[in-house]
Amino acid sequence: MTIELKLSRSNRVYCLGETVEGKIITIFASPVSYQKIIISLTGTVNLQVKGGVTGVIESLYGVVKPICIIKKSMELASSAGKLGPGRTEINFSFSLSSEKKSGYDMFYETFHGGNISIQYLISADVTRGYLHKALSATLELIVEHDKASLIQAPISPELTSFFITQDTQKHQLLPELSSGRFQVSGKIYTHCSLSEPLSGELIVEASAVPIRSIDVLLLRVESILTGERIISDTSVVQITQVADGDVCRSMTLPIYVMLPRLLVCPTVLNGPFSIEFQVSIVVSFKSELSKLYPKFDLQTPRPWLASLTLPLRVFRTT
Repeated sequence: MTIELKLSRSNRVYCLGETVEGKIITIFASPVSYQKIIISLTGTVNLQVKGGVTGVIESLYGVVKPICIIKKSMELASSAGKLGPGRTEINFSFSLSSEKKSGYDMFYETFHGGNISIQYLISADVTRGYLHKALSATLELIVEHDKASLIQAPISPELTSFFITQDTQKHQLLPELSSGRFQVSGKIYTHCSLSEPLSGELIVEASAVPIRSIDVLLLRVESILTGERIISDTSVVQITQVADGDVCRSMTLPIYVMLPRLLVCPTVLNGPFSIEFQVSIVVSFKSELSKLYPKFDLQTPRPWLASLTLPLRVFRTT
């Protein structure tokens, strides 16, 4: 006895305002009586702070409530009946449109973060009366902005130049690095389309200490407003290695990073929460000190790391 949902699009990606079409598929060994067959869609923003924020976790669970974006249902069969044995397909379709709630008339794209998740779920329920458990199936939609609200004209690129030296670091670098010359320069686009790679370039102009690797970190900053307090959490979404080993000096190294769709969404800066992004350039040096820490976080300042973090605005274009 199985029930499943299948959509007309295999990638399950839909834009606001489009029609979602699909079918409920049931496979039974014998006829099954039902009271109703209902298809429903819910879209919610779930807010919570997981481990790592001490002193406020307990209060957050009682204060932060999910934000409803979409909530609609449709009866495919409103009166009692029977589903025959074998395979049965029941077609459905509905328009994907947002509902304006008091205080929240924003539409948000599908997103899965550490503390914030934006999810759209289709559910099919076959109710069978009081003595039988209802049969149900759930499937997630990947929802994006409607084409009318997307940026039509190309945004002027925000090309940001950067320099990394021993003077730009907040922690004490290795003595031999501080006594010699170290400089990494480059440029990177800090306005990035969600459908395009994050690009740029960098040059190691000089380094008194051999370089072990150069990495680009994509960081996500999730902030939640609870009462009069804003709780923020920064996490590493993706690490892309630009260079391995002691690279040649004065050679241009390209930066090319593809953004993971479900873990990244257009930057959100309003409402009871915000989702922002940053890009960090991290240079690791060959050092005996690093052997004392076989497992370490590139985001955490260490004496054998030099880094620079820049804000990154993510948007969507046609």
